[in-house]
Amino acid sequence: MSVVGIDLGFQGCYVAVARAGGIETIANEYSDRCTPSCISFGPKNRSIGAAAKSQVISNAKNTVQGFKRFHGRAFSDPFVQTEKANLAYELVQLPTGSAGIKVMYMEEERNFTVEQIMGMLLTKLKETAENALKKPVLDCVVSVPCFYTDAERRSVMDATQIAGLNCLKLINETTAVALAYGIYKQDLPALEEKPRNVVFVDMGHSAYQVSVCAFNKGKLKVLATAFDATLGGRKFDEMLVGYFCEEFGKKYKLDIKTKIRPLLRLHQECEKLKKLMSANASDLPMNIECFMNDIDVSGTMNRSEFLEMCDGLLARVEPPLRSVLEQAKLKKEDIYAVEIIGGATRIPAVKEKISKFFGKEISTTLNADEAVARGCALQCAILSPAFKVREFSITDLVPYPISLRWNSPAEEGISDCEVFPKNHPAPFSKVLTFYRKEPFTLEAYYSSPKELPYPDPAIAHFLVQKVTPQTDGSSSKVKVKVRVNIHGIFSVSSASLVEVHKSDENEEPMETDQHAKEEEKMQIDQEEQQKTEEQQQAQTENKTESEEMETSQADSKDKKVDQPPQAKKAKVKTTTVDLPIENQLVWQIGKDMLNLYIENEGKMIMQDKLEKERNDAKNAVEEYVYDMRDKLCGIYEKFVCEDDRNSFTLKLEDTENWLYEDGEDQPKQVYIDKLTELKVRDCPLSETFISHRGVHLLQHKLVLLLFAVVCTPEHWVCCRAKCPTSGKLLFPCSPWHPVYWRSQGTCNMSGALAHAPGVCTTPFFLFFVFVFVCFFCIGSFL
Repeated sequence: MSVVGIDLGFQGCYVAVARAGGIETIANEYSDRCTPSCISFGPKNRSIGAAAKSQVISNAKNTVQGFKRFHGRAFSDPFVQTEKANLAYELVQLPTGSAGIKVMYMEEERNFTVEQIMGMLLTKLKETAENALKKPVLDCVVSVPCFYTDAERRSVMDATQIAGLNCLKLINETTAVALAYGIYKQDLPALEEKPRNVVFVDMGHSAYQVSVCAFNKGKLKVLATAFDATLGGRKFDEMLVGYFCEEFGKKYKLDIKTKIRPLLRLHQECEKLKKLMSANASDLPMNIECFMNDIDVSGTMNRSEFLEMCDGLLARVEPPLRSVLEQAKLKKEDIYAVEIIGGATRIPAVKEKISKFFGKEISTTLNADEAVARGCALQCAILSPAFKVREFSITDLVPYPISLRWNSPAEEGISDCEVFPKNHPAPFSKVLTFYRKEPFTLEAYYSSPKELPYPDPAIAHFLVQKVTPQTDGSSSKVKVKVRVNIHGIFSVSSASLVEVHKSDENEEPMETDQHAKEEEKMQIDQEEQQKTEEQQQAQTENKTESEEMETSQADSKDKKVDQPPQAKKAKVKTTTVDLPIENQLVWQIGKDMLNLYIENEGKMIMQDKLEKERNDAKNAVEEYVYDMRDKLCGIYEKFVCEDDRNSFTLKLEDTENWLYEDGEDQPKQVYIDKLTELKVRDCPLSETFISHRGVHLLQHKLVLLLFAVVCTPEHWVCCRAKCPTSGKLLFPCSPWHPVYWRSQGTCNMSGALAHAPGVCTTPFFLFFVFVFVCFFCIGSFL
């Protein structure tokens, strides 16, 4: 069973696997651990990862990157419209209202959803993991930003299914980092002691996230999170791009922003310049040849000027740090350490801001690029039964408050209730009780829309069906179980109706709430809260009982309302009936459409495979032409006559010309037939060369054998005698010495017509060897 953790980054992705007793970040086919989040579409196939990155400029309109933040968003979303102006490829509105990506693929115009694009990237990462593990990969843990909403998380889950992956958990990036930090610590305080509070700061290419976590031995609890969803390394790049666009416009009269390719080149150069300024405070040059209109451009920048331009961005570093402490109700003195990760934290000014706020040196013990992927792999190992991992419980949180709204017949209006407040532990389940005579709908939404980095606060509508009144016409008791699951996704997991059956036995008073006055309102069942705040699942989320933390303590009073007054009733027997629930999610791909996307992805994978095989067959022909040409002038030279060599060389030249002309785009079988034709021509020559090479090897072994069997000790002494002046061996004139045999050209059959086949074949020489050995052995015996 595979254990794989995937860090889906805005700019690049990392894959970590558990093997050989540890966690290893694996490299792709380019020996690079970072796989660019980039997909390029061509007339024959797709290029994904590093191969696509090289086509960003040459195939700009069909190369997709920076799509991570489009998950679960409509085309009309203000964020999408803002990003659209900065993209080289085209965004379009799909029939569902979501944002789609328009490209030219297989010589036709295609519209892909964000889930399909992410599925393609996950397919590549899956392939990378399979190549490293040498076995199929199915189960994985995928990271998402801590501020992702329900719709965005569902979108990522759909993408994993398109890629053929079974996502065991969507883990927040900050939580994955905390896991990678805490699981190896041996000096954590005991469970009964005060926890160790650690702040994790992650500033990547597109977003800025902060979390504070409490650690005890074998336990991690996320106390609070804060973020700036648009502050990242690319914002600093954009400041440089804007500066040089203005400078080059004045200096060279170039309007760079109207041309996409020069703008993309400038982005790449500015990113390189930013990285250089992190290590150098002096003036740094930037030179770009043939930048635009065949004009070479150049400019300079230093760190002080750069920081002055970025004052506004640096001012946004502190608010999330302050917010996370306020939410967790901690002081700066309560923080044990501040760990930073993410590429943008390498900017000296960002480090200085963080260090100055907390009044202590920041810690860099974690790998800034790979920590998230390693945490994902650790989480996957914890969930996998194939690995035995040190016991370590993880309690995450709900980043935004979630409420339920329903139609209340008793009040003739809408009622609502906040089910999960902000920073509530997760995963978590609650049981709600309603009194109804007919089916009803629950509307889930985020209570604080202003806190969301997402325009729509709605989550879903859940229709509880087949609700019927009791036999006496009274309202039925309906228990609804709501849950924020292991992925951080809200759902109504089950609903059940309690049926009351009267018996003819002695009457007993039935317990009711004396404070209840009206019918058909909600109650929250108060059940015993588990002592441990989270129990990790070993298999799948379906076994939820080990993870649930019910809503309230055992001693708290039930909030029961809307029940009829207490009365004497006959003894009753209750049964529960499961009720069907119809989910009307704000964002979810339908099953039929999802299956279609999975089928299309399979077809594209097969097309990529066929194109790769075709290119490999073509490259094999080209490689053979070059290799054979070198051999004809090298090791094969004395084994082929002049006429044959010239004829074969001419054939190779014709093949090479054909490859670059008519053979540029041929089916795979054509290349295979061409290679077979060349090898048939080469076969006699290769056999002759191999035969003669075998003769020389056997000849050498034969001489050594004869020397060992026939020669006397005196011959050995003579062999070791050296010339006092030159230091060389003094070889005897005895015919038994091996050097004598070699120097006299014994069995020197290669000298006569070496290029003629069959002159001295290996079977003939083996027979010769046999006779020769027998002769000398008999002579020695006699």
